[in-house]
Amino acid sequence: LTESLMKMGVPILGTSAENVDAAEDRELFDKILEECEIPRPSGGTVYTAEEAKAVANKLGYPVLVRPSYVLGGQGMQIAISDTEIEEFMEIINRIAQDHPILVDKYLQGKELEVDAVCDGTDILIPGIMEHIERAGIHSGDSISVYPAQTVSQKVKDTIVDYAIRIGKGFHFIGLYNIQFIIDKAEQVYVLEVNPRSSRTVPFLSKITGVPMSHVATRCALGHSLKEQGYTEGIRPESQRVFVKAPVFSFAKLRSVDTVLGPEMKSTGEALGGDVTLEKALYKALLASGVKIPTHGNVLLTIADEDKEEGLLIAKRFSAIGYGILATKGTADYLQAHGLYVKTVQKIDAHEEAMENVLDVIRKGYVNYVINTMSQKKEVTMDGFLIRRVAAENSVSCFTSFDTANAMLKVLESMNFTTISMNELADAC
Repeated sequence: LTESLMKMGVPILGTSAENVDAAEDRELFDKILEECEIPRPSGGTVYTAEEAKAVANKLGYPVLVRPSYVLGGQGMQIAISDTEIEEFMEIINRIAQDHPILVDKYLQGKELEVDAVCDGTDILIPGIMEHIERAGIHSGDSISVYPAQTVSQKVKDTIVDYAIRIGKGFHFIGLYNIQFIIDKAEQVYVLEVNPRSSRTVPFLSKITGVPMSHVATRCALGHSLKEQGYTEGIRPESQRVFVKAPVFSFAKLRSVDTVLGPEMKSTGEALGGDVTLEKALYKALLASGVKIPTHGNVLLTIADEDKEEGLLIAKRFSAIGYGILATKGTADYLQAHGLYVKTVQKIDAHEEAMENVLDVIRKGYVNYVINTMSQKKEVTMDGFLIRRVAAENSVSCFTSFDTANAMLKVLESMNFTTISMNELADAC
């Protein structure tokens, strides 16, 4: 909008059109980050599939492929092969692109986010938010936690330093949003900079008491942060924990696959706050429409490369008294590692006497479904139907282990105890 309005002679308040462009144009963006001495994942800009494959092979798979100048992660995909690059580029280019397509090295790590206000001189950062889901899930579909729970003070200080450098380096006036990724060595990288308000501004405003939109608007009109009573830097962290949980409308959107990825699918969000992460998570998930039964069964159908992590999840469910159901491949793996598991037939099984995986969901035998996809991106009809039937029968379906872990933290915090009938008789 800023470019078109500028050409029409309409005055732009706040961040100028040139500086909006600097945050979106890859070459300008990289140049400013380099001047600010801030690292970002390696990448390049392309227009054709051949150029995209050349960049991807130079970087090494997996890579993130996305159009520039889009919202909500539209058209964004993680590619692990030349074939997928060709497929994604064909989909992206079905709509004529005025701007280049970005190909970045995909880094797996913890994702953090800040919203900030700049008056052209000083920068106000109300807080740092941590995503429960690791990088690769769109920030709008991730569960966000404030204050950040699992990163060191050194990482927090680096994020504040980078956020201030970026605000001044890009000459922002008003709101801007930055997403970071933290690798295992605690190296902080900038994933993207958005020269605008973001969906987390209402969340952060409510929980920190900083009316960010009001403050930013006054900055755009020429009133400094100091005039408004704010000093540069980050506000002191809250003693309470707050969680933003995404709200989905999968039950109503019948053709939408519920698997989460870089393209946003949530239609809203809910807020929970309490003295501990587990209590805040419980409130946020409940408010977002997630059912949290404290007993029952969990159904697992896990991709081969995820089975080791799936075993840890299954053991934790079993430890709090949940029954474990799984499709054959997953069941065989879990049973081989000492878990009692009921095997459920696949959808196309020929043994009519046995209930298949869709039957157990429809009949209410399971309370949670955990379904992960192979990195090979082979979206099978079975997997799609499992996720759809779960959504349409109001059964919580997790396609990310990070979200399942968050749910388990809530259940485990409820202090379940197991006691046999003999022990119960003795206790009485």
